[in-house]
Amino acid sequence: MGAETSTLAPSCPPSGPEQERVFSAVNAAFGSLGRACLALDGAFRVRYASDLFDALLGPGAAARLRGSPVEAVLGAEMFGPEGPLRHALLAGEKREGWRAVLHSDGTDARLMSVSAAPLQRDRYGVCDPEARYLVVLRPADEATEEASGPIGGFGLIARSQAMSRVFRLIDTLQHSEATVLITGESGTGKEVTARIIHAHSPRKAGPFVAVNAAALPGDLLESELFGHVRGAFTGAVRDRVGRFEAANDGTLFLDEVGDVPMHLQVKLLRVLQEHTYERVGDSESRLTTARIIAATNRNLRRAVAEGTFREDLYYRLRVFPIEVPPLRARREDIEPIARLLLSRASARTGRALQLSPEAVRVLLSYEWPGNVRELENALEFAATVARGQTLQPEDLPPEVLDGGSILHPDRASLTASGVAPPGTRPRGSPGTTRHGPPAEREAVVRALEAHAWNRIETARALGMSRSTLWRRMRALGLE
Repeated sequence: MGAETSTLAPSCPPSGPEQERVFSAVNAAFGSLGRACLALDGAFRVRYASDLFDALLGPGAAARLRGSPVEAVLGAEMFGPEGPLRHALLAGEKREGWRAVLHSDGTDARLMSVSAAPLQRDRYGVCDPEARYLVVLRPADEATEEASGPIGGFGLIARSQAMSRVFRLIDTLQHSEATVLITGESGTGKEVTARIIHAHSPRKAGPFVAVNAAALPGDLLESELFGHVRGAFTGAVRDRVGRFEAANDGTLFLDEVGDVPMHLQVKLLRVLQEHTYERVGDSESRLTTARIIAATNRNLRRAVAEGTFREDLYYRLRVFPIEVPPLRARREDIEPIARLLLSRASARTGRALQLSPEAVRVLLSYEWPGNVRELENALEFAATVARGQTLQPEDLPPEVLDGGSILHPDRASLTASGVAPPGTRPRGSPGTTRHGPPAEREAVVRALEAHAWNRIETARALGMSRSTLWRRMRALGLE
């Protein structure tokens, strides 16, 4: 952040006619190729915006953008104080083919391909000296090359092709009110995805109402969903509005829909088919205008085959399916997500926390059975126990630091190779020293030499994570 100047005014001062003509020429050149461009000052505020933004965001958008912080246009995930694109530009580096969501007040969000670079000083002195960076955008659906950098927007950041597909599906749903079924393991962000879909849908002005079907027994869940009238059951002393009614003109999020009891599945199917329901204890039909987004971590196809979930309901819910992949299946997302989560933790604690390269390697080697939720908790733990500003491996929770038992399914084979499983000593070892037991050291050296000292291949051969191998090498004096 030290590269940013503190002398710039918070908004763009008027530029001269020559500078306006120069940018108009740049505007015309990029516009002829269907590209929109922004020129940013040293405080990352928009100094110039090309006319193409009027077509992307509505009439007058280009003029409105001037003076705005770029993160208000392309998201804090990329251009905020801890955003990777901002840091790259501050370091004098360019980035091409990244993805970000373009949005402005009162307009639809749109996924864009983004390239950014520092502006070089021109020899003739006609360019605006306050313009420091150039950002070029084009609609992501026009990009033919594969994404070469992270995707940022909707409050999320990712780098994998799997999440790129999820972003595209969210983008596709902006003008739709179709029923959506979100699947994925616990902690992958299914509710976050549902909230994003709602916030970028025609119903964004309406309420977002969430209910967890697994958290309530069947009778209470029925009352929670449909409401009840006074006297419907013991304790029903007044009429109560259900979640379907509360979500009218908005979105009802049914979390863990795979846990809905069979007798309620019939009523839920009727709501999806006819948009009507009755409160518990009432015979009067009511109309609901709620849009349904459901989520589950269960395999509903298997549940249908086993007879625990209705097939007709499954297909009614699965009009537009979205699968959120687990974190272990998109390891390239771990580092950008971790840095984004750590920046949020830093904002809460008032500390400028960073990840050391060694800590990043540990995060990348862990399987994350709890997915993003577990990653967030691990970083909260590390931020709490860390004494300095840079998080080290030893600041992470023990199960993450050890690589997790899931990484070491065959501990017996490790012992047989002469390498002790993590957290143990080799059998018959009297103790540990700086260089460790000779048999273990010899076994590690043999494995390293067999794989040309490639730590990734060696760790795979020994059945341990790279970070565990790195710590073992350090303990054995093999750095």
